[in-house]
Amino acid sequence: MGANEHGVCIGNEAVWGREEVCDEEALLGMDLVRLGLERADTAEKALNVIVDLLEKYGQGGNCSEGRMVFSYHNSFLIADRNEAWILETAGKYWAAEKVQEGVRNISNQLSITTKIDREHPDLRNYAKQKGWWDGKKEFDFAATYSYLDTAKMKISPGRYCEGYRLLNKHKGNITFETMMEILRDKPSGINMEGEFLTTASMVSILPQDSSLPCIHFFTGTPDPERSVFKPFIFVPNISQLLDTSSPTFGLEDPVKKKPRFQHKPDRRHPLYQKHQQALEVIDKKEEKAKTLLDNMRKLEKELFKEIESILQNKHLDGDKIVNLFPQCVKDEIRIYKSNISP
Repeated sequence: MGANEHGVCIGNEAVWGREEVCDEEALLGMDLVRLGLERADTAEKALNVIVDLLEKYGQGGNCSEGRMVFSYHNSFLIADRNEAWILETAGKYWAAEKVQEGVRNISNQLSITTKIDREHPDLRNYAKQKGWWDGKKEFDFAATYSYLDTAKMKISPGRYCEGYRLLNKHKGNITFETMMEILRDKPSGINMEGEFLTTASMVSILPQDSSLPCIHFFTGTPDPERSVFKPFIFVPNISQLLDTSSPTFGLEDPVKKKPRFQHKPDRRHPLYQKHQQALEVIDKKEEKAKTLLDNMRKLEKELFKEIESILQNKHLDGDKIVNLFPQCVKDEIRIYKSNISP
């Protein structure tokens, strides 16, 4: 997931279906997110970038750094100040839905059914050739390209249904804090634990009023319930994000050597490392855990007040904003260091 200076945001989820996943090296979903953000200044242009790259290069390859092969197709939630799209893929084939009302989410399943606003030119012909669709009944992308009973999609247990339920519960009154609560929800499975831990979280405010800045909150750390959402605003001469930049390994990086992924280097950035050490404290010492979490929430609340003030007063202090995110990270690291025994 990510955002760019034009207020375009893209989120990405792994999906599987009837179309075979390609293990050969091609573009990963994460590559497509980055390329869409690099090249587009609107949500629909980002969609165009992604589908053009899919057609030219395809998608596939190992998405896991390690010897375990883990491959999948991709779905994307793409938004800007004015519009939002869902783009879902199966190999080089795809369908897109323009979001025009209500709430919409994606998770680890195809979710576009009969409301298809754009599609791959051979999407339906290919489905007919494979025997997935008879060409007579109404075309349902998710039902055709996966094994879903789409009639039960919003009532079946699972992350997609739970995400929709939580969003729908707050429909018409969703704030950035509401979104953070949803991302922190563990009973629903939105905030994942175990082997497939929620790696990091992001919430963006995209005002339709262009005089207001787009504001993006990032944790940069796993488990949003035990992380701090820190605001980032694109402005000229932004300070370097040294504490949240992963180390680089140049030509020695195992990603750049064939065969790939023969060993796994430590890519954790400084914030990630201190956060992990702090989590060990949380898990072992109840009293220290409470102090630590209270201090994290206090920092977060102060940041929220600052953002509310920017949105209400329409005033950006450029000198302060260039250091906003890096300073938040330093404050967060300071909290961790004060609670970690030497």
